[in-house]
Amino acid sequence: MIPKQIVIMGAAGRDFHDFNVAFRGDPQVRVVAFTATQIPGIADRRYPAELAGPGYPEGIPILAEAELEQVVREQAVDAVVFAYSDVSHETVMHAASRALAAGADFELLGPGRTMIESRRPVVAVGATRTGAGKSQTTRYVAALLAAEGLTPVVIRHPMPYGDLVAQRVQRYATHADLDRYDTTIEEREEYEPHLDAGRIVYAGVDYEEILRAAETEADVILWDGGNNDFPFYRPDLFIVVADPLRSGDEMHFHPGETNVRMADVVIINKIDSADPAAVDSMAMRIAEVNPRATILTARSDLSLVGDPVAGKRVVVVEDGPTLTHGGMTFGAGIVAARRFGAKAVVDPTSAAVGSIRDVLDRYPALEPLVPAMGYGPTQTQELEATLNAVEADLVLAATPIDLTRILRLDKPVSRVRYELAQVDGPPLETLIAPIVAATRVPIATGS
Repeated sequence: MIPKQIVIMGAAGRDFHDFNVAFRGDPQVRVVAFTATQIPGIADRRYPAELAGPGYPEGIPILAEAELEQVVREQAVDAVVFAYSDVSHETVMHAASRALAAGADFELLGPGRTMIESRRPVVAVGATRTGAGKSQTTRYVAALLAAEGLTPVVIRHPMPYGDLVAQRVQRYATHADLDRYDTTIEEREEYEPHLDAGRIVYAGVDYEEILRAAETEADVILWDGGNNDFPFYRPDLFIVVADPLRSGDEMHFHPGETNVRMADVVIINKIDSADPAAVDSMAMRIAEVNPRATILTARSDLSLVGDPVAGKRVVVVEDGPTLTHGGMTFGAGIVAARRFGAKAVVDPTSAAVGSIRDVLDRYPALEPLVPAMGYGPTQTQELEATLNAVEADLVLAATPIDLTRILRLDKPVSRVRYELAQVDGPPLETLIAPIVAATRVPIATGS
């Protein structure tokens, strides 16, 4: 029997997970290639044999997505599996059209096929779009669980852009682990706040192995989703964060709409910055498609750490993914600069170098700010050079990390902190009560 020939379209995240849980070890399937997009430098690599399994002694090539039609035709591909997130429904169908026109079927793998069961209770946090506020929500839930005397262990959605074998299972307990694993700025943004709070974080490539390792030291598994992807683990409580600054996107972006329809709890965040009419219309749409979901509202409370910004000329650094594939034109840094009385927000465009300049050129609608891009050493150096070249009094950093740990900057750095503050709806403490109760029940042993 000739195996079914498959190509998986992705961005070094769900694509690898879908392969691991649905195709690895299946003699009736042959994955001939991954195609990669969104992240620089991940094409022209291989998914290594050590991870791919005995059916792939040479590993699996990772090609640029532009080569999709060519590989479909040359390899007589039967099906293209779409496996990345935070894209419009129209983008999904353009990918489908490319696959169909080249002669292949087009497939999406759903939660039923790709979620792994845990022996511990699982709380999962997802979103409608990148930058909706997942990270602050995860921190909030982790603090609630800790207040109950429990040990939550955070498992973060994958961001494996380096040595995939070395990144198979990563455990972060201290800031030294960030250096040990050569973590990118994007990874540090997600891990560092948890480490600051004394929490353990796992991430990597093989999420079955990651889960089993995390279960040995967790009372509760806390899934911290990436982009607007749905969870890799079957949740006992699924919390989805919605962004009313992009009201309507919850029904027009994949797989954010899936999350809304699956959610147990939807938190409409940022209501202090959004038009009340946008909040109300979003709540109505969510209630219509998922009447069983509990809908809460929240705001992002901003605070400053470091020198005051009042009366100063600042260069603002924002979370990169929120501004690129997340589609926002500003973030908490711009809001903080205005709220706390900065004299001016300096336009960094003329000072930007290398890939940072490329990002600003690619997204001309951005307000005057610097996205905290840093997918590798070169891009991190370009970020440092850009910030040092901007003529400003200080750097106003709205990325969740301490930039001074990785960049040598010639200006003072003030940090913007933003934390979730629930405004309306049943308290999250009551919604996690069944999770707390479930931890009192001994887990089954064995495989």
